[in-house]
Amino acid sequence: MRWVALALAALIGTGTIVLAGVAVFAIIAWPRLPSIELLSEYKPKLPLQIFTADGELLAEYGQERRSFVPITSVPETLKQAILAAEDERFFEHPGVDLKGIARAAVANVVSGGRSQGASTITMQVARTFFLSREKTLSRKFYEVLLSLKIEDKLTKDQILEVYLNQIYLGQRSYGFATAAKTYFGKSLQDLSISEAAMLAGLPKAPSAYNPVVNPKRAKLRQAYVLRRMRELGYITEDEFAAASDAPVVLADSANGSGSALERSDVPGAYVAEMARRIAVEQFGERAYELGIRIVTTISAEDQRAAYAALRKGVLAYDLRHGYRGPEAFIDESEMASADEERLDDLLAEYHDFDDLLSAIVLEADNKRVAVYRHGETIEISGKGLRFAAPMLSKRAPAAKRVKPGAVVRISRSGDRWDLVQLPDVEAALVSMDPASGAIKALVGGFDFERSKFNHVTQGRRQPGSSFKPFIFSAALEKGYSPSSVLDDEPLSYTAGVTGSKDWEPKNYDNTYDGPMTLREALARSKNMVAIRLLESIDPSYAQDFATRFGFERDQHPPYLTMALGSGSASVWEMAAAYAVFANGGYRVEPYIVQQIRDSEGRVLAEVDPPLARKTAARVLDPRNAYLMDSMLRDVVTGGTATRARALRRNDLAGKTGTTNDYVDAWFCGYSPKLVAVSWLGFDQPQKLGRGETGGAAALPIWIDYMRVALKDVPETRLEMPDGLVAIRPFGAEKDDLIYKENLPPPPPEDVFDDTMQLDGRMFFEFRRNQRLQPPAPVEEAPIRILP
Repeated sequence: MRWVALALAALIGTGTIVLAGVAVFAIIAWPRLPSIELLSEYKPKLPLQIFTADGELLAEYGQERRSFVPITSVPETLKQAILAAEDERFFEHPGVDLKGIARAAVANVVSGGRSQGASTITMQVARTFFLSREKTLSRKFYEVLLSLKIEDKLTKDQILEVYLNQIYLGQRSYGFATAAKTYFGKSLQDLSISEAAMLAGLPKAPSAYNPVVNPKRAKLRQAYVLRRMRELGYITEDEFAAASDAPVVLADSANGSGSALERSDVPGAYVAEMARRIAVEQFGERAYELGIRIVTTISAEDQRAAYAALRKGVLAYDLRHGYRGPEAFIDESEMASADEERLDDLLAEYHDFDDLLSAIVLEADNKRVAVYRHGETIEISGKGLRFAAPMLSKRAPAAKRVKPGAVVRISRSGDRWDLVQLPDVEAALVSMDPASGAIKALVGGFDFERSKFNHVTQGRRQPGSSFKPFIFSAALEKGYSPSSVLDDEPLSYTAGVTGSKDWEPKNYDNTYDGPMTLREALARSKNMVAIRLLESIDPSYAQDFATRFGFERDQHPPYLTMALGSGSASVWEMAAAYAVFANGGYRVEPYIVQQIRDSEGRVLAEVDPPLARKTAARVLDPRNAYLMDSMLRDVVTGGTATRARALRRNDLAGKTGTTNDYVDAWFCGYSPKLVAVSWLGFDQPQKLGRGETGGAAALPIWIDYMRVALKDVPETRLEMPDGLVAIRPFGAEKDDLIYKENLPPPPPEDVFDDTMQLDGRMFFEFRRNQRLQPPAPVEEAPIRILP
């Protein structure tokens, strides 16, 4: 008995000393505990988000994927799943669960190891915000004390709210709201019981129980959470059975690459990058954690249509110019010993670009090709080999032949697989509202992940004949009319005239049709008429006039070659310039961000479109805009852009553009409600190939986009302004228009035929026996008509 008493006394004494030590430690440590104001005013790091004008997410930037949800918006089922998995006595203990600690200790002794932990939700919050990961006794004491302090200062709902929004759940997702989107593509309110249980199982070990990385272990953890929910009475037996049997269906976003950029199904990477730069300029690096929300002007439907149209146009061009061969070759010795795991490692070096998927050839002949892709062998035959057929022949060059070890691209086409390739050519497309300048769609290249160079805003190329309308517009201001006639015949200039070398410009088709009206010359894109016109009005005048449309003066030197678009312009500038014709003569600045909001939805900045304020600058006489619109519509109805008639609209106008040697292909066009510009060419300027004109290569992209963008837009026309007079040129079948002040007096009686005056309209005929010379001064002969 004495030994028992001594042992008991020793035990009590030791306990007293330990308790005293703990008390002393607590007294000393309590004042040194960090302030928990961080929790009482909890503001998590929220990513920068970019949205379309109609509310669809374009992109998300930030080291952490996170969205804040107040506790009142969290469904009860998810709360119960979390409590069942992590802390069933959360609403009963003061931050430290002594019963839980005792139960865990017994379980650990019985199991012979650390099979159970005893951290409460409050302790996890304390650890996440304030403590390191070291496993020391003093750190554990601090964790307990901090938990007690947190419980003293915050309500249970506040603590749970912090936990729900802060905890890491794998796949770069912080908080349950983001995890629900990442793993299941759902909001919290839409989660099923089985999905809530799987998410609730993640905090214990996000990597070990991640359904993407370890689906089997995730399912086991989910089963544990469901069983605890049933035992605690949160769900019925039937709900338990249904949730246990429910399949795990993950969202596509769950398999993301984990880059700083997370995209939605709206393909707007170039738009998102433009918006991101604006945010960083305004807020610095903190833009990635303040929860800034940028609302762009982009229409989600238009953006999808633009992306699809551009890719279709680029791939169609690529198809016309043949298969170039595999992207790379894997060494034969490497192929001979490679298992699936090694093949996957090799494939990882060749990224997929949307639907152009990388694969490794296993077998190949001219009738069948077998490729490997991520654990699957895919056979391609028949029509699927048609594009690459020349490189399947044994006579094909070894460096281009499709053979075992070749890295190729494949694409799904209905029920079959096709052997395809990554295109070398690039393209760009932008559309805008000509009334406000709001950008509706923007695709800066074939694929953002392949090239982040934005060909809409960063690329400057020769606009070719798509620049001619600005020369013709300048001529209208100088007294010409659409019915004025100039000669379409060859020209030549000596070095003394050009200032550099002899120049003999040609028409695109190398044919010449003699005298013709400016209207016809623009519709048929006649170079000789454009040059004569520019020479008549003076290149320096045209250079200055072009600045009205937003062009940079020094990018368009005042030489006669300017008539053929030899200067430099971006796709962005061309869209803004054509908007002046579309809106009746106003200069509007394109813009792509319409609103910036903070994390709580408050507006920080907002664009007020100039025409909405009636303060847009008028840079063009409304009569000029009206006449140019009329002439540009003729380009579509009977000129170089007749393919656009496939849209079956009467309000389309525009101009094709093709530079020397088919280096750049353009189409700049519009309806009065929407301007769009498409461009196709190589990053390093080179020939696209004979026949690859603006009408053949760029216009189809524009048509495919406009078919969607204008489907619900009624036809409209510019209203004819005052100050125009109808005339009928000699020999013409219909009237044309001229500025009222430029209407000349009737010709002398000896050349005037009374029968040429009907219904008050004037018919003009200037009889000349010689071929047209360079035009006389405009003031002397504002209208030049030949029989």
